[in-house]
Amino acid sequence: MSKRKKKKESPMPAASAGLLRFFEEETEGIKVRPEMLVGSGIALIVVCILAQVFF
Repeated sequence: MSKRKKKKESPMPAASAGLLRFFEEETEGIKVRPEMLVGSGIALIVVCILAQVFF
């Protein structure tokens, strides 16, 4: 088989079309900036380390 004929017969992935529509929808909920999330995670790690050192 030639490359041209083989390329025409291969099907397109079916899952890609649904993913685009999924992320277009806006959901209600708490909106948190990424910087705040990373900062709170780092703060939690520091508090846990300090608690182990002092207690």
